[in-house]
Amino acid sequence: MTHAPALEGLSQDSEPRHGPVKPGRPAALKRRRRRENLAGYLFMSPWIAGFLLLTAGPMIASLYFAFTDYNLFDAPQWIGFDNFSEMFGDPRWRHSVQVTLWYVAVGTPLKLIAALGVALLLAQSRRGQAFYRAAFYAPSLIGASVSVAIVWKAIFSDDAVVDRTQKIFGIDVGGWTGDPDMIIYSLVALTVWQFGAPMVIFLAGLKQVPRELYEAAEVDGAGKMRRFWNITLPMISPVLFFNVLLETIHSFQIFSSAYIVGGGAGGNACGPADGSMVYTCYLYVQGFENSRMGLASAMAWMLLVAVALVTAVLFWSQKRWVHYEEGAR
Repeated sequence: MTHAPALEGLSQDSEPRHGPVKPGRPAALKRRRRRENLAGYLFMSPWIAGFLLLTAGPMIASLYFAFTDYNLFDAPQWIGFDNFSEMFGDPRWRHSVQVTLWYVAVGTPLKLIAALGVALLLAQSRRGQAFYRAAFYAPSLIGASVSVAIVWKAIFSDDAVVDRTQKIFGIDVGGWTGDPDMIIYSLVALTVWQFGAPMVIFLAGLKQVPRELYEAAEVDGAGKMRRFWNITLPMISPVLFFNVLLETIHSFQIFSSAYIVGGGAGGNACGPADGSMVYTCYLYVQGFENSRMGLASAMAWMLLVAVALVTAVLFWSQKRWVHYEEGAR
């Protein structure tokens, strides 16, 4: 009770010891946040403008053209689903789908096997390791160029390096680029040669595998193959999934190498007897050589849907074979 007089001067309107709260502070914070957001949007504006003008805008336009008869010169005329009906009934379109699926099913696994095999070799400490990494990665930088495709076509043509090498071993099948049945193999060889990018990703994943696991397995008597199947593959399965997803999407989009190796513009733009007529090559022929941009737009959207479905299947299947650390998914 002796402290009661000391409390008599305090009231509900008393201010805290650190001083009065400034009433304008929340408004100032809002203005500061608006300025920061505006600065962020200004820095992002080049990308936003590029996305709207070069990606989103053309995609919306192509979706409209897919339902029209459009030849790049006259005004588009609405025809509904006629482009899709014609596309499904076109035997060359079905052939391009078969060639593309074969290319994806064969080329992608071979490329990833080569990338993983070289990554396993480069993961070991050895002299000149940096040089070997750069040398194996270099084809990925130049492999998609037109110049390399031209050189590749020359290498696999009649009486060229590959043809002469085959004859040394008694194999006389001629040049691959002139054979409708062999030209697709030259494209597979080209994509396998460009294994550098997935190799680097595999190498980064292999560096993250704890050495203690291999040492414990070796003490238990596990051989190299058993350590590879039971330790290496499960530990790098997220990296493997990423490479499978990325390379599968890239394989569906192959164009420049198939177009150049196949012969370029003209009646054999997609290879002799359409031997290298992948989907995008036939899309280009319909859109720019036949001036049927409406049909080409419909084909492009079917490719987008197909890639989206394949991607969804891969994401669904990862639950069965991809092993993530707890909380890393």
